[in-house]
Amino acid sequence: MRRVVITGLGVISPVGNDIDTFWKNIVAGVNGIGTIQKFDVSAFPVKIAGETKNFDATQYMDPKTARHSALFCQYAVAAAKQAVDDCGIDFKTLDDEARFRCGCTVSSGVGGIDITETEVSKMIEKQTTRVSPFCIPAMISNMAAGTIAIEHGLRGPNYGVVSACASGLHSIGQAFHAIKYDEADVMLAGGSEAPVCPVSVAGFAALHALSTRNDDPEHASRPFDKDRNGFVMGEGGAVVVLEEYEHAVARGAKIYCEVAGFGETCDGYHMTAPMPGGVAGARAMTLAIKEAGVTVDDVDYINAHGTSTPMNDKTETALIKAALGEEAARKVSISSTKSMTGHLLGGAGAVETVVCALAIRDGVVPPTINYTTPDPECDLDYTPNTARKRPVRVALNNALGFGGHNACIAFKAL
Repeated sequence: MRRVVITGLGVISPVGNDIDTFWKNIVAGVNGIGTIQKFDVSAFPVKIAGETKNFDATQYMDPKTARHSALFCQYAVAAAKQAVDDCGIDFKTLDDEARFRCGCTVSSGVGGIDITETEVSKMIEKQTTRVSPFCIPAMISNMAAGTIAIEHGLRGPNYGVVSACASGLHSIGQAFHAIKYDEADVMLAGGSEAPVCPVSVAGFAALHALSTRNDDPEHASRPFDKDRNGFVMGEGGAVVVLEEYEHAVARGAKIYCEVAGFGETCDGYHMTAPMPGGVAGARAMTLAIKEAGVTVDDVDYINAHGTSTPMNDKTETALIKAALGEEAARKVSISSTKSMTGHLLGGAGAVETVVCALAIRDGVVPPTINYTTPDPECDLDYTPNTARKRPVRVALNNALGFGGHNACIAFKAL
């Protein structure tokens, strides 16, 4: 089978809008969560989120396209532009056949929910049937992948996966298999989300899924901590360039790590609650480890889904033990970078793939910040509060989504 490597990274996030800033802040344990600035939250039970700062879409796309694009799409295009610049391929200079071997799978969980909210509100308030002609193309979730393909002239496989909070990781897994099974040579893959709008915040608050620590946003996201009380919504996204190994070597590309295994399962249990014990999530991890050709003892780091909800974190602890076995699970370094960025929903797995690639490159495990009170049901090594230097030979990235969607990708150092 063909080998697949990562040769480019791009990110837009609450802790940085470029790879260097993002990684410096993640390693330092910088918090990106605060009181929501995008709209008036005075009447909302939840008033906090991880928002991007100083993002300007026109740095990455022409102003007309930016005006007609939803924010999630702008984030995706920006991250893709960074990743393409990082990998060093100018796709538009390739011949037609080569461009048919270059594709894009970039996903979103809720797509242009902000556009939907705006246009529906306009119809109701103005009692009109008139909406923007760009309403539909702006709101549909596949438009991130489509716009990126247009921007770079990609003609290979192109789509978005919608699997809630597993969307971004699923898209990277599918891109990995597209290259491994000779459907493409290069794939841009990732996820993005812009859910910080009234209907989204109200909806997740109604589910009692969000933290209500409005008076202490810096400490609101506290994965695996006993006092966690819900996740904090985040926004942004990430795109990585996946490339067939020989293709990358032939052009002298910089290689971050190898994408080696992908596992995906479904709980088949409940719309929003994880399966107790995490049997299906554990199977996804086992499948990724098996395809990667490594053992549980080879795993040095897990970037956990780690949302900071009571049910998710204890279930994920259980599924890690089930997948690795008790002894190996207690040796592995785990962290949830959602403690700093908040939960980017469909963009989370993509942002955390960037974390895994850089952890392997630099030999450092980022921290889980705000970890102060151990929970007896979450009793593994979550790298509390301070980053740790250690060689990372194999890293796993977990993503778990509403609907019971489970995904895991295994990354290896070359």
